[in-house]
Amino acid sequence: MAVKVYSTPTCPWCTRAKNYLASKSIAYEDIDVSKDRDAAAEMVEKSGQRGVPVIDFNGTVIVGFDQAALEQLIKE
Repeated sequence: MAVKVYSTPTCPWCTRAKNYLASKSIAYEDIDVSKDRDAAAEMVEKSGQRGVPVIDFNGTVIVGFDQAALEQLIKE
């Protein structure tokens, strides 16, 4: 399973998303787009969005913290 969370340190929804994944024992790579321009460009390319969080869950991109969408992906 490959999960990436594109986030910033000051984003409360990013923190919620990461806490949720951790509570489900889902390992993820936390990518701070405020410090990594290449990662920020990658995030925009994947999602079409500049806002965080953007979660890449095995190739499925979720913009924002959408708990229902994450639960569905975890079940699959």
